[in-house]
Amino acid sequence: MLRSSTKEAVAGYLFLLPNLLGFLVFTLVPVALSLVLSLVNWDMLSAPKFVGLANFINLLGFHSENGGLIPNDPLFWKCVGNTLFLMIIIPIEMMVALLLALAMNQKIKGIKLFRILYFLPTITNGVAICLLWAWLYNYDFGLLNGLIIKLSGFLNISFKGIPWLTSTTWSKPSLMIMGLWIAMGGYNMILFVAALQGVPRELYEAAEIDGADPWHKFWSVTWPMISPTTFFIAIMAVIGGFQGGFMQAYVMTGGGPERSTTPLEYLIYNHLYSWQHVGYAASIAWFVFVIVFIITLFNWRFGGKLVQYYHY
Repeated sequence: MLRSSTKEAVAGYLFLLPNLLGFLVFTLVPVALSLVLSLVNWDMLSAPKFVGLANFINLLGFHSENGGLIPNDPLFWKCVGNTLFLMIIIPIEMMVALLLALAMNQKIKGIKLFRILYFLPTITNGVAICLLWAWLYNYDFGLLNGLIIKLSGFLNISFKGIPWLTSTTWSKPSLMIMGLWIAMGGYNMILFVAALQGVPRELYEAAEIDGADPWHKFWSVTWPMISPTTFFIAIMAVIGGFQGGFMQAYVMTGGGPERSTTPLEYLIYNHLYSWQHVGYAASIAWFVFVIVFIITLFNWRFGGKLVQYYHY
């Protein structure tokens, strides 16, 4: 007969077994296979050819040309720059989400309706949102250019419109504006609202007794208390930034013009499905994984020092 503690342990492992099997089959094994694929050349038609670290050397290496160092794969580094440029908007997205959360945390009539309205872009189909913004950005018939042209006419200024998605100057800012609209009222706002509602009321009462105004209450009470949530959102936003941008590039711009809106995820897609460079696509994916892993470790190691935890 099994002892009671043993039975409980067996039952616990049985409950965990489906999740562990799912992790093994759908996560761990594919990740291991992708590492193997990064060491071969394979076009999905002929037999794979083992090349060792050649894919990574070509991806990250440089060669001398005309007295200077030239990257072996300039397109890859351009896509790295595109990805980092698109991530500049992350602090602004977090700030706007926090401001909206502060507004949505007020006890006023109809506040639940406003929360739902601000969350709608997150639950709306992403392809539909991309098509909507592509229409808004249309040079000839888009709503934005139409409004700008009417405003310039009212001010007696000659203006023909902005080539939002067809100009290398405006293409990335256009996607950043769209990303801000999507992210400002999404999950980040919900997380901030939950964090704000978890701040103990007695801390605000103590601050009021000490004569603190709303500004000082925010910086002395609210901001330290929501710092764990802010830290979590920052880490997830950085991870999402390195893994994002695919849908906008695929639906709205095709990565153009001149690859100015091609992020790393869309480059992986092109190498894998358009150019049949399976091994090279896997090596780029592992580059993204390593960078995200290093940044996450750095944030947990040093960023955690800025986080304050309140113990009841």
